[in-house]
Amino acid sequence: MAVDLNQSLLERFLRYVRIHTQSNEASNEAPSTAVQLDLANVLLEELRAMGVEAEIGRGGVLYAVIPATAGAESAPSIGLIAHMDTSPDAPGAGVKPQIVRYTGGDVLLNPEKCIVFSAKTFPEIGRYIGEEVVFTDGTTLLGADDKAGIAAIMGMVEYLAAHPEVPHARIAIGFTPDEEIGRGTENFDIAHFGADYAYTFDGGEVGTLESENFNAASALVKIRGVGVHPGSAKGKMVNALRLAAKFVERLPAEMSPECTDGREGFLHPHDMTGSVTEASIHILIRDHDREAFEEKKRFLAALVKELKAECPQCGATLEIRESYENMRGYIDKKPRVLELAREAYRAADLEPVEVPIRGGTDGAMLSAKGLPCPNIFTGGMNYHGVYECLPVKSLEKARDVAVALAKMSATVESLD
Repeated sequence: MAVDLNQSLLERFLRYVRIHTQSNEASNEAPSTAVQLDLANVLLEELRAMGVEAEIGRGGVLYAVIPATAGAESAPSIGLIAHMDTSPDAPGAGVKPQIVRYTGGDVLLNPEKCIVFSAKTFPEIGRYIGEEVVFTDGTTLLGADDKAGIAAIMGMVEYLAAHPEVPHARIAIGFTPDEEIGRGTENFDIAHFGADYAYTFDGGEVGTLESENFNAASALVKIRGVGVHPGSAKGKMVNALRLAAKFVERLPAEMSPECTDGREGFLHPHDMTGSVTEASIHILIRDHDREAFEEKKRFLAALVKELKAECPQCGATLEIRESYENMRGYIDKKPRVLELAREAYRAADLEPVEVPIRGGTDGAMLSAKGLPCPNIFTGGMNYHGVYECLPVKSLEKARDVAVALAKMSATVESLD
């Protein structure tokens, strides 16, 4: 009996999202959480069951390889990559996916807790009227970021297993841990992976194609105050929390994530802790343009200097840690890689919609290390929150693009 590849694809996705795989930024382990290996081991066994050589390497990275078919051995090796972890930004354990045929308007996700998916808040859902959409029960994220990417790649593997007559180059597959905390490629062995070019399946809505992303850094502002009993504090106390609030207030509102779009960068204070005597502010620095990115760093330094001048009794320091850089310059050196992606979209009856990533991917870091790696959509929406959802047809299209890339790989003679 022939396998229904679309049904199998959906079942894979639903199976994967039920496995808890959140990463943890506070952990120094690799992977940062042992639960990520639960999914890695499931994928390992599924790959081997389909006759694919696979292994879990250092740091929990899963590698697999499908050898080239006869006559395509000299074609450049293609890589397909997705990440196993889910974001720590929302609850990720106990995911209860539900499939709803969307007919318009709001969706009641959880009658018991009166949790509603608002069509007004998330108007993009209107593009999928009449389609089946996978939602959560409103208490956890879904995990389509990036288990939809994993399912799409595994669906490609299943397709090739069912169609051994399809010629293709050597296909390298990589599933990484800890992408959500910026450590997805920390233990990724590019030489062992062995691809000449690659694609991450870690994008958004169906049809989007991404070859540029933010330059990114994290800033830590530490403010030291003067602690005195509040009953005798007049003229003596310096409240670090008040100074921290003043600092955040001076970050321009028009430079916040909620007020920017497209290629516009931002300064995003995403965590603040402290007491009267000491406070810390963590700020994300993002911009597609390198000079604007550096200007944002200088702006923060000027604010710290200004705060110290206004309050000489306080201590204030700024530390900036680079995260990743815009991959566009690296992709431009191998334009054929992006053109192949466009051709694969068209083979899947999609016209690519090229958009900048307002974030980063493993592909950004891999591109900077010499492996050009544009980002392919997975079809999901509203990532990192309880209103995350995935239209089923969009997942099927992501798999179709992966299959098209595999088919095309046999005919690629050069990336130059």
